[in-house]
Amino acid sequence: MQKLSAKRKLVIIVGVLLGMLLGALDQTVVGTAMPRIISELRGMNLYSWVFTAYMLASTAAVPIFGKLSDIYGRKTFYLLGIGLFLLGSWLSGAAANMVQLINYRGLQGLGGGIMMANSMAIVGDIFPPAERGKWQGVMGAAFGLASIIGPVLGGYITDHMNWRWVFYVNLPVGLLALAVLGVALPKPERGVDRQVDYWGAATLLIAVVPLLLGFSWAGTQYPWLSTPILGLFALAALGLAAFIWVESRAAEPIIPLLLFANPIFTVSALIVFTTGVGMFGAIMFVPLFMQGVLGITATYSGLILTPMMLSAIFASAISGQIMSRWGRYRLLSVIGTGLVAVGMALFAQMTVDTPEAVALRNMVITGLGMGVTMPIFVIIVQNALPYRFMGVVTAAIQFFRSVGGTVGVAIMGSLMSNRFHREMANLLPPQMGQMIPLDKFQALENPQALLNAKGLEAMARNLPPGMASLLNQVLLKIKVALATAISQAFWTGALILLVAFVLSFFLREIPLRRQHHPDQTQESPGL
Repeated sequence: MQKLSAKRKLVIIVGVLLGMLLGALDQTVVGTAMPRIISELRGMNLYSWVFTAYMLASTAAVPIFGKLSDIYGRKTFYLLGIGLFLLGSWLSGAAANMVQLINYRGLQGLGGGIMMANSMAIVGDIFPPAERGKWQGVMGAAFGLASIIGPVLGGYITDHMNWRWVFYVNLPVGLLALAVLGVALPKPERGVDRQVDYWGAATLLIAVVPLLLGFSWAGTQYPWLSTPILGLFALAALGLAAFIWVESRAAEPIIPLLLFANPIFTVSALIVFTTGVGMFGAIMFVPLFMQGVLGITATYSGLILTPMMLSAIFASAISGQIMSRWGRYRLLSVIGTGLVAVGMALFAQMTVDTPEAVALRNMVITGLGMGVTMPIFVIIVQNALPYRFMGVVTAAIQFFRSVGGTVGVAIMGSLMSNRFHREMANLLPPQMGQMIPLDKFQALENPQALLNAKGLEAMARNLPPGMASLLNQVLLKIKVALATAISQAFWTGALILLVAFVLSFFLREIPLRRQHHPDQTQESPGL
């Protein structure tokens, strides 16, 4: 990339942050508005598809467009990603039914995936590895900030405006990002014509989409060993085998297999996958535990994660600065994965009697580990591999983290649900279920019922005289069952994060370069 002034680099960073904030805010804002959207558009049975469509499109797009940006330049695809995201936002806001909304969310996800694939690669283009830490720490902080602001913004828009504005609000921010980056990003440099790996892209989609669908539906829509789930996993395995065969013969593979000959890349990919499994589980189950078991109320459920996210923002910014000044990373990796594993183990020990202060302490410890861990591995692999792989390796790390998160949420969600129902059967005597009206007792068997305080109060008022105390006994038993079930999920996450912690000790360390070396390959062991 051509030499840029410090002022122009800063303008580019602002534009990239606007784009990243756009994608990060969208998920939390939309989540808060979903009950209102469902009530107007109907289609409760399609609820999960609003999120699944976005996730499938964005995850599948990351490695493909990461590679394409290496061939044709970042500017073209980052602007394309913003444009598709804005088009999807506008169409989602105008959706007349759930099917339309799902399709337009897929378009949004495609744009979000393209932005994700290129944002950190752009930072890698304009800063040498030793300077990237502080900027990627800022980007990590932006994601954490979005998780705090998003629920509040989504709740405000839903309560005081039409829900369609949760999508329309993206337009001014996105247009500003388009204008800034359209001017500030340099034009792609014309190089030697290179081939596009269409077969690699096709087989990657065949591998990834069924895999993510299988893990998204297993244990919820279908049993784990049902024909649809096993069929999806079989199709994913065939797609993976075809992808490996195609990539081993492609002139310009989407994900070059030779990357895995580099031990730094391979260990980093394994760490981000395992931390993705564990960390997404924490984000999923902490609000359920805090509200359902400890009874902590929040105006917006997402605000329960605020202590975790604030500590993650702090740790992300500080670790980025340390990495840039020190020029080393293995100790940060060990500390980050260790803190997350300890935090998850502490979560696993919480019960119905756990004080709120202890729960908040555990959230802060986990958040600190997340903040240290999230931004560093992109820099590590960018530093370890030649410049021509910048887009590929950046996208690959984000891809493995996203797939790990999907797998983790599915596995831990299934474990939690199965254990909850077993504990309910053990803790509640049959006569208790017979004394409370059947419809109300069955409603209580859904752990989400514990989050609806108004619904529980209404249920108590409608019970026959003398049954209110019995309802309180049932609720206590349900909280114990839920705490035990979530504890199992946390222990599973802690064990997986322990693997990431051990892997960090095997992460080979080479000093971060303080200058760009686009053509240098001696710092790339294994290639």
